[in-house]
Parts: sequence; structure tokens; C-alpha cells
Amino acid sequence: MDSIYLIIVIILLGLATLDLIVGVSNDAVNFLNSSIGSRVAPLWVIFTVASIGVLVGVLFSSGMMEVARSGVFYPEKFTFPAIMILFLAVMLTDVILLDLFNTFGLPTSTTVSLVFELLGAAVAVALFTLWTTETGEQLGDFINSGKALAIISGIFISIAIAFIVGSIIMYFSRLIFSFNYGKTFRFLGAIWSGLALTAITYFAIFKGLKGSVLVTAETLAYLETNMATTLLYTFVGWTVLMALLQHIFRVKILKIIVLAGTAALAMAFAGNDLVNFIGVFMAGFDSFKIASEVAASGGNINTLYMGDLAQPVVANIGWLLGAGIIMVLALWFSKKSRSVTDTEVNLARKGEGIERFSSSPLSRSIVRSSLNFSKTIDQVTPAPVKRFLENRFEPIALENSASFDLIRASVNLTIAALLISLGTSLKLPLSTTYVTFMVAMGSSLADRAWGRESAVYRINGVLTVVAGWLLTALIAFSASLIIGLFLAWGGKIAIAVMVLLVGFLLYKSGRMHTKRKSKEEQLQKVPSSEVQLVTSCNEDVRLVLEKTLSIYKSVLDGLRDEDRKTVKKAMTEAYDLYDKFGDKRTYEVVPTIEKMQMNALDLEQEYVQLVDYSYEITKSLKAITESTFRYIDNNHTAFTKEQLDDLRTIFKILTEAFDSYNQMDREGNYSQFSKVTAMRDIIFELYSKLNKRQIKRVKANESTTRSSILFLNLVNESKIITLQSSNLMKSHRNFKENYASTGPELNAKALLKKITLNL
Repeated sequence: MDSIYLIIVIILLGLATLDLIVGVSNDAVNFLNSSIGSRVAPLWVIFTVASIGVLVGVLFSSGMMEVARSGVFYPEKFTFPAIMILFLAVMLTDVILLDLFNTFGLPTSTTVSLVFELLGAAVAVALFTLWTTETGEQLGDFINSGKALAIISGIFISIAIAFIVGSIIMYFSRLIFSFNYGKTFRFLGAIWSGLALTAITYFAIFKGLKGSVLVTAETLAYLETNMATTLLYTFVGWTVLMALLQHIFRVKILKIIVLAGTAALAMAFAGNDLVNFIGVFMAGFDSFKIASEVAASGGNINTLYMGDLAQPVVANIGWLLGAGIIMVLALWFSKKSRSVTDTEVNLARKGEGIERFSSSPLSRSIVRSSLNFSKTIDQVTPAPVKRFLENRFEPIALENSASFDLIRASVNLTIAALLISLGTSLKLPLSTTYVTFMVAMGSSLADRAWGRESAVYRINGVLTVVAGWLLTALIAFSASLIIGLFLAWGGKIAIAVMVLLVGFLLYKSGRMHTKRKSKEEQLQKVPSSEVQLVTSCNEDVRLVLEKTLSIYKSVLDGLRDEDRKTVKKAMTEAYDLYDKFGDKRTYEVVPTIEKMQMNALDLEQEYVQLVDYSYEITKSLKAITESTFRYIDNNHTAFTKEQLDDLRTIFKILTEAFDSYNQMDREGNYSQFSKVTAMRDIIFELYSKLNKRQIKRVKANESTTRSSILFLNLVNESKIITLQSSNLMKSHRNFKENYASTGPELNAKALLKKITLNL
């Protein structure tokens, strides 16, 4: 047998390992979201509980392995070489696609990815077979369209079911307990916990035992026969245990529910989704073993049809445990899993804050319609009912700055675990991502987490994620179809090219994720003390002054040398600076003022102005670099020496003024601040002179139309930079002086000055 097939199996094993890592990075949100969002316990406790759930869950996954073998195609229609190409195309596509979604922090469905990748690769290999052989068959003879449609329908129907069930259960749960649930929970907590834990036990354990390698058929038959009695005993046992823990040992039993739900959901995830990661490799490995036996007996593997893959399979427990260990390691160490978790927690959290998504016409229309509908309902609702509802939904401050409380976390986990485990027991590969995400969004809606200040952004975020799901199906099918055709046509060379391409894409996405995550972390850093605020403002002012000069110089050098590369680099720096201060103005200023609660109004005012002036400067730098790059990129006429000399004059004056201020700032002595004012006045006077000079050059035909337009724009933006820089330095001086006179942590020099003045 050709060694290429052994190489394919090894590649499949490597891709399966990568798939476990990128898959868990995406799906970890499914069982970590509620625990992390409610801050039920330290992260290491949450991860430990989830890890135990994953390791137990992988042992329940054997019954799902048939999906990768015969879920969407008829294996008896494919030869051994064709089936290996099919499986390889699926795994290559899956790793690339899931890693792409992880990089941007978007939760997607590993199940949908697998199903549509199998479908696309099967179509590709079937088409290639029909084109290269005369079998007399049609494409429909290769695809198990009925089963594929049932799987796909089940996946997408689960979206609506999860959202509706999550909304209803959360609404009534909040009516029962309210946000201030301490008093009510003392009486009903044990029963609530007993019901939740019984439901989790039934679906995640009893239903999950079907297809497990750990339980015999006799044990399953006994449980089925005595299920009602077992559930009754389970409910009574959990309720009594929770009552003892709550009333005698003073344990917060809601935390037990959330952690138990986390373990159950992790178990359901592993049992349902492990097929998405290693099912294709297992099918390829079994195909290789079958072909090896045929080759050893002298058979022709090129005409060997893989009908044996349709037979029931019990996965080797060693493979399952190995996959579980890799999943646990990925859970603990993958940075990308945090990005996906942050997305869902951000959309589900209670209250305002930094919104990752913007609004859209559709989200605004939905919110507007909802408000009108709410007003209509409010008009016909009796006043006592409205008072009762408002009282039950009156929010309170959450402990530990949690995104939502333990009641919602317990609902999210319990309902999601029930639905996913039910799907697993029915051999339906439901999307754990779709179910958990939509349950969380439904409970957020019912819990009034989306207020007037955040609804349009949250709804657009949900719509964006759902659109990404639909896009997942399209991309998965199309990409696997293309890759499948490429592999079938290109053979060994195509395999080598695709393996190298996957490695390159993983490297690039890793760098992209690091850069994006660094930017998000910067947005979330809000000064928590006046010392931090002053330090941050000092660094920002120095950065703006330094970057203004360096970017301006790069523009002048680029114009002089007609150097497109230099100006493009300057434009990138200007864009980054513009984004930084735009985000700071949008996301930092108000939260900082609210968080620090400074008593010095002048200090707060100067801080706000510092950010505004910095933003205006960066906006002008962005305009200067954009117009200059566009001019050079279009290969327009070079600037004349006179035009460059005029711009250098402005640059020289700015440099002298900035250097003088930097020296004053370092020494803490602003007695020579008049130099800054003089710089502003000189450039303002120079502004009109430079415009007149350019007008003369235009009349004398010494300058082209486009160079004249660019020159006048640069001079005008330079005037704006001058004005805003002067304001920036003045506000920075006032800011530091106000802090020295009002700040609680005075330095020795300022303190001595105050004592001297008082004497």
C-alpha cells in the first residue's frame, strides 16, 4: 500500500490534535460563560470543575461517532483513496475555520462546521469521481440527504427552542425570587436546587450513559425500567441534602448548582462534540486499518469500497481519554478561549459599559418596535400588576462586580445542559454553542439586562453572531468543497501545499489575535486612582507631542523623496494614534470620572480637555497622512522646493515649542510657558502668509492644481494642530498644578510649597 495513506493518517492525527485545541477554545464559552459571568468561584475552581466534566463526558461520546462516518454521505459509494481525501479535506477546513472564528472572538458551532464540511467534501469527491469514471451514477446517490437534512434541521430548530425556553424559565424564575432573592430562597432554595440538580442528573448522567463505554446493556435496561422511582429518590435526596447544607451548614447552595451545572454542561459538551474533533480522524484511522488488511491479503485498495464504516462503532477508551486530556489542557492554557467567553459575557451582562458591537438599522428598528409594543402593553396592564412586576425586577448591586447573579447563571446552565443532553441521547448532534448562547441571550432578555442604553448594541451583537453562524455553514461547505476538489486533483503535491498553508494561517491568526487582544485590554484599563490618572495623562501628552513631530517629519520626508513607503508607515502610525484617543474619549473618560469620584472639579475638567485636545490633534494627523499618501500613491507632481521649505518652517517652530515644553514639564517649572503661546501666534501669522505665497505660485503657474490643494490642506491642518497643541500643553500644565494643590498624595515639593504659602 502506498505510504501516502499512512502520511494522511498521521496528518489527520495532527489536525485532530489542533482541532481539539481550536475547538475547545471556541466551545469553552458554552460551559464557562455562566460561572465566569456570575463569579461563582475563583477561576481555578471553575476550570477544575469543568475539566472533570470534560474527562467524564468524553467517555459518553462513543455513540456520536457514526455522524462522521455515515451522517451525511453513503460510505459504501466511496473507495478507500476517495474517502481518505474526503476526511483530509474536512479536517483541513475545520482547523482553519474554527481558528479564524477564535481569532475574532466569535462563538461558532463546531457541529455545524463538521456537518457542512462533511457535506462539502463529500460533494467534491463525488463530483471528481463522476468526472473521472463512468459509473452511471448521480450525485444524489452519494449523499445521505435525508439524514443530513434531519441533522441540519435539528441544529437550527434548537436556536429558537433554546431562546424561547431560556426566556420563559428565566422570567418565571425572576418572578419567584426577584433580584433580592435572599429571603425567598431561604424557603424555596432547597426545592429549587433539588429540581435543578435532579434535572441535571437525569439528562447529563442517565441520558448520557447511552452509548457510553462504561455501562453495560443490563444496567441501562434496569435504569429505563425503574426511571420514575430513581428520579423520585434522586429529587428527594438532592432536596434533603441541599436543605441540610443551606440551613445547618450555611452553605450558599446556588453556588453548588452553578458549579454542578458547569460540570454537567462540560460533560454534555464533551459527549456531544468530541465527534467534531476526533470523529473524522477515527473514521480515517479505521479506514486505513481496513485497507491494510485488504492489501495484506492481496486485494486492490483502489477499488475497495468503504461500506464497513456504516457499521456501529465503539471507540477505543484510550483514544477518548487522550482526546479528553488535550481538551483539558486547551481549556486551561488557550488564550483564545478567553476572547470567545468575553464576547458572550459582554452581551449577557447586566448594566452599561464598553459595548463591543455597534448599532445597526435592524437592531434600532427592533428596539423601537419593542418600546412601542411595551408602551401598548403598559397601557392595558393594571397598576397593581405593574407595581408587582417592577418590584420583582428591581435590580440591586451585584457582588464582586459580577455580570449577572447566580439565579440567572443556574438557569443558563440547567436549561442548556438539559437541551444538549437530550439531543445527545436522541443521537442528534445539536450545536452546543447555539443552544448555550441562545439560552444565555433569552435569559438576558427576560432578566431585563438589555436596557435603553445598551439594547441596540446587544441586539446587534446577537444578530452579528447569528449571521456568523449562517456564514459558518456557507463557508464550511464552500471551503471544504474547494479543498476537496484541489486535493483530489492535485494529489500529493496538493496535500503538501494545504498542510503548509494551514501552518501559515495558524501563525498569522495567532499574531492577529495577540494584537487585537492587546487593543481590547488597553480599552478596559481605566485608572483607578488619581496617581494612575496623572501618570496616564503625562504619558499620553508626551506620546502625542512626540508622535506629532515624528509623523509630521515623515510626511515631509515622503513628499521630498516621493517615498510612498515612508508616508504609508506614517499613515499607519497616525491611524493607530487616532484610534487610541478616539477609544479613550469614548470608553475611558466617563467611566474614569464615575469610578474615581474626584472632588476637584477643575482637575476633572482639565482631564476631559486633555483627551479632547489629543483626539483633535490625532484627527488632523490622520487627515494629513491620508491626503499625502493618496497624492504620492497617485504619482502626482512632486512638491517644489519652496512648498517644502514653507512646511519645514512650520515643523521647525513646532519642534522648538514642543522641546521647550518638554523641558518645562521635566523640571516642573512653567515660567517660560509664553514660548508656547508665542509658537501659536507665530504659526497663526504664518498661516496667512503661506496661503498667499501659494496663491502667487498658482497664478504664476508654478504649482499644479492637485499640489496646490494638498499644500493648502496641509497648512490648514497644521494650523489646527498648532491651536490644539497649545491648548493641550496649557491644559496639561493646569492639570498638574491642580493635582499638586488638591491631590491626596502630594509630593514633597508641592507639600512644602503649600506649607510655605499658609505660613
